[in-house]
Amino acid sequence: MLTPTEVRKQVMDYLEATECTILESSPLHVTVKLSPRADRMLTDRPYYWGFVERTGVDPETLSFSFVFDPQKYDELAAQAAAPAARPRGGASRPAGAGAPPGLAGAADAEAAAEPLGAAQAPGAALPPGVSAAPEDSILARYFGIVPALPRLGPGMIRREDVTYGSKRLRQIWSAARDEGRCLQLFEDPGLRQRTTLFSAAYEPWLAVCYKVEMTCDLKREELHFIAVSLTSGLIVPDFEARLAGKELTPRLPENIHVQPFELGITDGANRLEGYLTSKLALLDYTWAEEARERLGLELSIVDIYYAELLKEPEEEKRLAILEQYNRRRQETSWQYEPQIAVSAVTYGLFHLRST
Repeated sequence: MLTPTEVRKQVMDYLEATECTILESSPLHVTVKLSPRADRMLTDRPYYWGFVERTGVDPETLSFSFVFDPQKYDELAAQAAAPAARPRGGASRPAGAGAPPGLAGAADAEAAAEPLGAAQAPGAALPPGVSAAPEDSILARYFGIVPALPRLGPGMIRREDVTYGSKRLRQIWSAARDEGRCLQLFEDPGLRQRTTLFSAAYEPWLAVCYKVEMTCDLKREELHFIAVSLTSGLIVPDFEARLAGKELTPRLPENIHVQPFELGITDGANRLEGYLTSKLALLDYTWAEEARERLGLELSIVDIYYAELLKEPEEEKRLAILEQYNRRRQETSWQYEPQIAVSAVTYGLFHLRST
C-alpha cells in the first residue's frame, strides 16, 4: 500500500512528464491544467477530441485539483474558511490571513460568498476571481453563446481524491504504462561534457523487460531486463544494474555522437529472444511435472463422478450431462495444465556513454 506522499510523487512525475501546467501545489494537493496529451489519456472525451481534429481549433483542456490526503486537506480547508475572529477594537483580520499554504484562497472565497447572493449594482466590481460574462469558448463560437453562471477561478476546476486504490490513480498508472511501453533515452553527459572540446561516443542498446508467467493451479512471475549492444552484440542480462545511478533524458544531449549500428533492431530482438529462451530451458521444471500429476488426479475424479451419470437412458438429458462433463474437464485442464507465457512489458533504445 502506498502512502499519500508516494502517491503524490507518482502523480507529479506523470504530470511533469506529460508537460501539464501546475497551477497550485502543496504536500496535500495539486491543481493542474492538463496538457492535450494528458487530457486525451485521462478525460475520456473522444467526441471532443474528434471535434478538435476535424475543425483544427485550439483545444481547451480540463483542470483538476488532485487531493492526496483528503482528511487533512478538508481539515485545513475548514480552518482556513472559518470566520475571522474580531478583536475588541472592531478591526477584523484580513481574509485569508494565517491560512495554510496552498489553501489561502479558501478564506477569500468564504468572505466573497455573501456579496454573491446579493444583487450587484450596475458597474459594481465583482469579487476577485468571479466572472459573470460569458466566455468566448470553442463551442460558443460554433454553436452560439450561452450565458454562464458566475464561477470561481479561470474555469471549472474539478476536485478528485487520488488515493491508493482510487480509480483515477489506476487510470494514471495505465496511461503511464501505455505511453512508457516504448522508450528512447540518452544518458545525460553532465555540464563538463557539454563544455569540453571533443564529442563523446554513445553506444546504442536495445533493451527489453520481459515478464515470464509460469502458471498451473499456482502462479509465479519473473521480470528479466535484458539488453543487447547494437554495435558489439554483447548481451547484458541485468541491464537495470547498468542504468542504476544514471540520469536519462529523452532529448539528444549536446556534444555527443551515437555510434553506427552494426545490428538492426530485428536482429537484436531475435538475439534477446534466443538468449531468454535458452535461459528458460535451464530452469527446474519439477513444478510442471507435479502440476501434471495433480491434473491427472483431478481428471480421474471428474471421470469417476460422471461415469454413472452418462449412462442416462434419456437422450436429451444424457447430451446435457455430456456437455457439462466436457466443460468440467476443460476447466480442470485450464486450471492445472502447466503453461509458460512470455510478454514484453517495456522496450526501447538506450544510448549510453561508451566505456
